[in-house]
Amino acid sequence: MTAETIYLDYAASTPVDAEVLDRMREVAESAYANPSSTHAAGRLTHALIAEAAEQVAGLLNVDPRTLVWTSGATESDNLAISGAARYRAHRGRHLVTMRTEHKAVTDVFDMLRGQGFDVTWVEPGTDGVLDPAVFEAALRDDTQFASIMYVNNETGVIQDIEALGAICRERNVLFHVDAAQAVGKLPIDLGRLPVDLMSLTGHKFYGPKGVGALYIVDRPDCHVEPILYGGGQQRRIRPGTLPTDLIAGLGKAAEVAAGRIEADLAHLRGLRDVLWNGVRDIDGILLNGSADGFPGILNVSVADIEGESLLLALEPVCVATGSACNSKSQEPSYVLRALGRTDLEAQSAIRFSTGRPTTPAEVEVAVTKYRDAVERLRAMAPGKAA
Repeated sequence: MTAETIYLDYAASTPVDAEVLDRMREVAESAYANPSSTHAAGRLTHALIAEAAEQVAGLLNVDPRTLVWTSGATESDNLAISGAARYRAHRGRHLVTMRTEHKAVTDVFDMLRGQGFDVTWVEPGTDGVLDPAVFEAALRDDTQFASIMYVNNETGVIQDIEALGAICRERNVLFHVDAAQAVGKLPIDLGRLPVDLMSLTGHKFYGPKGVGALYIVDRPDCHVEPILYGGGQQRRIRPGTLPTDLIAGLGKAAEVAAGRIEADLAHLRGLRDVLWNGVRDIDGILLNGSADGFPGILNVSVADIEGESLLLALEPVCVATGSACNSKSQEPSYVLRALGRTDLEAQSAIRFSTGRPTTPAEVEVAVTKYRDAVERLRAMAPGKAA
């Protein structure tokens, strides 16, 4: 990135923390043996992976043996949803999820629907928050699995995972949570939360890309069938040679995050106040999502403006018009449409997402650029006086 670039797309990906980079470099240089090998070098590599498992487990307050390493949240979501649904198909073929989930979740449910499963898509309120009563009403006697995102990647809306999980436990429904936007950013105590499976990825909280994990609770009726085959690693749930340096980086990122979550949240709240207070008086501005959402994400729409034009007018401020994985699509955000936004309102949306390195001065520049861009684009609109 150039010196002029202002990066406000931390929900898409974060820079790797300096301590994480140092740890990865150290491990890559010293622990290159296959961790499945039984010789001394292999045992050393295996021990480093076990250390990383302790670090991630410490962040979540779980037994490290409940973690399965993956390539990231997409694989974790696929493994959890497809694996658990197929494992428990004998109990029922009814599944429940929400319209505003990430594509790594919705596309798996669509695939399972094509394989004979019955999927109910529950609708959130206009603020993006799912009413637990609506969720409970969607459950049936043959419901065996549900998946609800912790923090929405586009709007920052936080769901009441504790209440939703309690409903699932009472009904013997397995509960999966896509926590890619929550782990390392919000305090999460899986020793207390009634969650059976949780997906996470390193690059959303200052760790490396290409590595993540799936938490699987230690309960007799919670298991997943593999989606990959070819070895005995990780209890045959997810075989393959483990990337030791990436896993060590994820572990270090978890260790760093564990000591910084409250300070990071306070920092992000301050930045969000500057950002929202700077744009809220623009004519036609709309806040997408809940005002009580994750403070690192602010999603706004504005009347009479097309989002792609606004995105280009904001450069060199780096923001998003929606989910990073869906950024090539010209379709308006399905997440915002589920919240009741019109196509035009959804197409004008910009997602600002801040992070640990973001400064108030950068946010103030973004506010000025946004206000200027809206004014300029409106002046250029057809029918406006020259």
